[in-house]
Amino acid sequence: MPVETSPRDIVLMNLLDTQYTQTPFYGVLKMTEYLNRQGYEDGKCHVRTLLRTMGLNAVYAKKNTSKPHPEHKIYPYLLSDTMIERPNQVWSADITYIRLEEGFGYLVAIIDWYSRCVLSWRLSNMLDANFCVEALEEALVKYGSPEIFNSDQGSQFTSQEFISKLTARNISISMDGRGRVFDNIFVERLWRTVKYENIYLNGYRNIPEVRGGLKNYFEFYNKERFHQSLGYKTPWEVYSEVLSNKFLKSAGSFGDNFLTLTTPVNWS
Repeated sequence: MPVETSPRDIVLMNLLDTQYTQTPFYGVLKMTEYLNRQGYEDGKCHVRTLLRTMGLNAVYAKKNTSKPHPEHKIYPYLLSDTMIERPNQVWSADITYIRLEEGFGYLVAIIDWYSRCVLSWRLSNMLDANFCVEALEEALVKYGSPEIFNSDQGSQFTSQEFISKLTARNISISMDGRGRVFDNIFVERLWRTVKYENIYLNGYRNIPEVRGGLKNYFEFYNKERFHQSLGYKTPWEVYSEVLSNKFLKSAGSFGDNFLTLTTPVNWS
């Protein structure tokens, strides 16, 4: 937890997190009004600072979250007219704020767009690139390479450490355009689900405790939670079945990958 974050600010950030999950389209002015109505007379400048610290922004304008680094290359958005038809066609990454009784943390996840399967995730108390790179490396080792990797324009995802992992595998890089609501909608929906079904219900105290809780939850989410949009299959059923059929037809080329797919996931 950043040492300069006051207990009062943590209370405000938790309130903002709850409201954002309900109304992700609220900008700074509406969030300020929300806090004022809860009895906190904070101005818009302070609310904007808190939202930036949390990595939150209104979905219609990505000008606060994951602030771009001025020296990092920004890649174009590649998915405007793309039909998502198979696993490993498009992966995506995003970061969200996690409230804790003893401060707060940040969660990054790598998700397969077609199946909604969470391929890897990491927690951190710092909003830097390191935990994002770790999550990406795990996904690449376990599941191979996607055709396209999509993220926002935040400095964590535009850093050389992160980008080099993608370019080394000739993965096409796509980045959300500013002011685009649905560029990364699958991960936005994941965050809402994770918070309502796990984070808010459990009241985790600290990073080690929430790490254990999320390990169990993501195992449930991938392998037990039915998704209506997937024909009431689980994300893992959709992800592994399609790829397994493909690999079985090309066993000579994809044998190692098929073994990886049929090996139980270790979320530690």
